[in-house]
Amino acid sequence: MRKVMILSGAGLSAESGIRTFRDHDGLWEEYDVMQVCSTEGWQADRGLVTRFYNARRKDLADKKPNPAHYALANLEKRYPGQIWNLTQNVDDLLERAGCQNVIHLHGTLRDLRCEACGHVWDVGYRAQTDDERCPACDSNRVRHNVVMFGEPAPAYRFIQQAIDESSLFVAIGTSGQVIDIVSIATEFAHSILVNPKREMYVTMFGSHERYIDEYFETFIQKKAGESAQELEKMIDDFLA
Repeated sequence: MRKVMILSGAGLSAESGIRTFRDHDGLWEEYDVMQVCSTEGWQADRGLVTRFYNARRKDLADKKPNPAHYALANLEKRYPGQIWNLTQNVDDLLERAGCQNVIHLHGTLRDLRCEACGHVWDVGYRAQTDDERCPACDSNRVRHNVVMFGEPAPAYRFIQQAIDESSLFVAIGTSGQVIDIVSIATEFAHSILVNPKREMYVTMFGSHERYIDEYFETFIQKKAGESAQELEKMIDDFLA
C-alpha cells in the first residue's frame, strides 16, 4: 500500500490570515523571536511569552481553513492510513477542515501544558490566566504547548517513520529553514514542492548555489490555497 508523506509549514495557513514571522508584515516586526519563542526568553520573562501566545490564540479564533486545508482533509478521508500529515504549524485549521490524524511537530496553540506532570489540555482560544492550574495535578507551573527554540520536539520521531513508510514526499509552504526538506526530498524518487516563490537552499553551513525546488521532482509555484485542486489531483493519481 502506497503512502504519502505531507509536511506543511507556515505557508499553508498564511492565506487564512495567520501571520508568519518571515513575511514582510510578519511577527518579527513586532517581536524579537528569541524573546518570545526560546527557552531563554521563557526563563527571562514568562509574562511576556504568555501574553504573546495568548494573543496568537485569540487571533486564531476567527480564522478559517483555506482550500489547501480542505484538500488535505479530503485526501485523508479518501485514503485512510495512507497519508502522513505532519505540520510545523501550531494552529488547528487542518482539524477544522476535517483532518483527524495530524501530527503537530511543534505543538499546539490551543493547548496548555503542565511543567510538573506533563498533562496537556485544550483551552480553546481563551487566554491563559495568571492563576492557571493544571487540572491533573493542580500545579501552577503551566505554560503554552508550543515547542520553543532550545528544547526538544518529541514529535520529530515521526519524521523518519514517515520517510521509511512513504513513496511520495510533499512539502507545502515551508522554506526548509527549520526542517531540512531538501535532505528529505533526496530520499524519495517522487516529490512535490508547493511554494509561491523560489528560494535558495540554505543550511546551517551557509547558502548553496541551487534553489530548493531543484531537488524536487515537481515544483508547483503557487500559494498553498491556489495549488489545492492541482495538488489533490496529483496525489490522487499517485495513490489510485
